[in-house]
Formats: sequence, C-alpha cells, structure tokens
Amino acid sequence: MAPRSDGYDIPAGPKGSPARMTWKFLRDRAGTVPAYHREFGDTFSLRILPGPRMLVVFSDPADIKEIFAADPSQFHAGKGNEILKPVMGKHSVLLTDDLEHQRARKLLMPAFTGPSMRGYQPLVEAIAKVEVDSWHDGDTLVTLDRMNAITLDVILQVVFGVTDEERLAVLRPKVNRMVNIDAKMLLAWSYPRLFKLPPWRGYFKNQQEVDELLYDVIADRRAAHDLDGRDDVLSRLLRVGDEGEEPLTDVEMRDQLVTLLLAGHETTASALSWTLHEIGRDPEIHARALAAADSGDDAYLEACLKEGMRLHPIIDFVARTLQSDQVVAGRRLPRGTTVTPSIMLSHSREESFADSHVFRPERFTAGKLAANTWIPFGGGVRRCIGAAFSLMEGTVVLREVLQRFAVSADAVAPNKLRNITNVPGDKAPLRLTAR
Repeated sequence: MAPRSDGYDIPAGPKGSPARMTWKFLRDRAGTVPAYHREFGDTFSLRILPGPRMLVVFSDPADIKEIFAADPSQFHAGKGNEILKPVMGKHSVLLTDDLEHQRARKLLMPAFTGPSMRGYQPLVEAIAKVEVDSWHDGDTLVTLDRMNAITLDVILQVVFGVTDEERLAVLRPKVNRMVNIDAKMLLAWSYPRLFKLPPWRGYFKNQQEVDELLYDVIADRRAAHDLDGRDDVLSRLLRVGDEGEEPLTDVEMRDQLVTLLLAGHETTASALSWTLHEIGRDPEIHARALAAADSGDDAYLEACLKEGMRLHPIIDFVARTLQSDQVVAGRRLPRGTTVTPSIMLSHSREESFADSHVFRPERFTAGKLAANTWIPFGGGVRRCIGAAFSLMEGTVVLREVLQRFAVSADAVAPNKLRNITNVPGDKAPLRLTAR
C-alpha cells in the first residue's frame, strides 16, 4: 500500500467492521491470522475495539528484532496489554512502563534467578509426584485438566507459599474460576462497566474474594517469624527492597501475584498438554522421551517442551503501543498504533523452521536457533521474567510423568482459543500405560 496523504504507511488488511474483526480476533486467531498472512503478506493491519484502534502485525524476524530492540519509552508494552488491567491491576509488571516497570522488574527478578530456580525445583517435583501417584494403568488422562491441577498447585505453593491444605482448599476453586475466562468474559476486560451485570458480576465478585484471600496471605507472611528461611516467591519478594529501593506495597504485591498466576498457570499447563499430546502421537519421539526421562536427560525433555511451544503457541502475539510517530520496518506509523509481533506466524515460518508443521524436538538440540524466530516469552527488555521458571517446571513435570507412564494419543487435538491462551480443544486425552 502506498503512503497515504497524511504521510503514514499503514499496510493493507482485511475489510469489515471493527466489531466483527474484534470478535474473530478474540475467537479464532489460529484460523484468521494465518489467512490474513496468506492474503496480505508478512505485515498487515487490523482495526479492533475498543477504540477502534489500529494493530499492525509483523512476522519477519528482522522486523520483530527491530520492535524488541526499540526504545521502550516509545514502544509501550504496558499500554499494549491494557485489556488485562481489570484483573491484573494497574501495578502489574505486564501493564506498567518506563520507571514504574523498571522498578517492578528489578524487585521481581531476584526471585527468578538460577539459584532461586534450584530452590523451587524440589517442591515442583513433589507436587508433580503427588498428582502422578493418583493415575492408574489403562486410564484415559484428561491431560489439560490434570496439567492445570499441577500448575495451579505450583503457583499456590511455590509462588504464593500456601501449603496448608485448608487454605489451599478454599483458594483452588476460586482461583480456577478467576482464570476460567471465555471470549464473552473478555468483553468485560475491555468494558469494565459490564462487571455490574450478570454473568460478569459473579466473576468480579469472585475476583474480589480472591483478592481478600491474597491480602490475608500477604499479611500473614509479613508477620511470619521464619520469613528469612522461606523459599517461596512471595517470601523472596517481601525480603527485597533494602538497598535504597522502596519495597512493594501490599497492593503492588497483589498485582504481581495475580500476574504470575494468570501468566504462569494455564500457559504452562497448555504447553505441557500440547507437548505430551505430540509425544504420544509419534512412537519414535515417544521412545526417545521415555529414555530421556529414565536417564535424567532434561535437555531433551526441555527440547520437547520448547518444540511443543513452537508448534502450538500458547500466547500468540506480543503488543507494543507507539507513544509517538515512529518508522517501523520502513513504515511510518502514527502515535497510538499497536505494533504486534506475531508469535504464531514467527513459529510457523518455513524459512526459520523447515517442515514447520512437524513436531521435531531436535530443532532445539541440534544447534542455536536464529534470533527472534522462537519467541514464546516475547523479547527485549520486556521478555517474560518467568521464562526460566516455566521451562524448569515443564521439564520437571514431563520427567515425572514419563518415568512412570507411557502415553499415546489416538487423534489430532484441535486448537481452541480460551481467554487469551491456545489450548487443546478436546483437552488432549491420553491413554496411560504403566511402566
């Protein structure tokens, strides 16, 4: 498309009302985005609500690199994620920008370093063992449900530090309802006034109840006599801020905990479900994965997880909202445009991943991938701080499952867009064979 009379060079995109485009974007990105890519090429535009606002979608690795390396003061990720504010809160590390984001990230990062990961791993292993102990030879595993159960307990116990069963029993169903969001519920994230009406009102009331429980957990932990000896993420966060940095307030702490919950619960569960599903469909890869689990070859298991995340992107795009007119990939775009690197399109790009439709874990063991091609955790200064935690957790769970059971899948699982995550539409059923 040639530059317009106003000097902007917005790429072509699908026609139609913003309302219709928004509904398709919320309901079926796995179908619509590749179709737009085939029609319009590596870069195209969408107009979606609220606003309407302009999204420009990019899929070329060079363009994605440019966006990730751009000045974060002009490419706001927080603004691009604003739809999440009603649930995550205004202090969420995903929603803040500039100095507020830098402060939050600085305070959060020590809880996700290598030494911290080593401290969390034994509890993740214990949680996975308890779950796998409840399975039986010949069972049909509803994989997504069981992976959600594991990752929820990891969040509650390893992140929140809640280990007493009475409090866990209260939190589990309320947190499950909080993360169980369909496209209809997402409308209230864009239009918060809907929270006053049913069915959104019940969801908002449940969220308030979760908040009250979290504030109780935070207060109890602040008063704990053994805070210095506790290894959960919340306790670590409560110990930071002594070196001239103001510690997180209770409200800020709540927002970060909910962010870790929503960003790390179903995302990891879905990645595990897709990975086990793909392992269960290929006898050769299945045999290698079982051998890796038996020998402690976590590198191969992690490669399986990474390939599952490549083939089935859980979160399928990244958003940055321009704070001033900018030239991006040679195009002059106006202030307020949201530039959107497409994880989905990047991961299916044949130039980056030959036979991209094939599950091939060896892509991640054969050598280093080209930069800005595998981007499930985003990139640049806004790369997900929980990336290492997610990979550690997923690898541990795969090992615990495959040491005990062989798995097989009878059919290809369909993709379903559930809230903002892509999950197996049939929950990826697997037949279990005890080893």
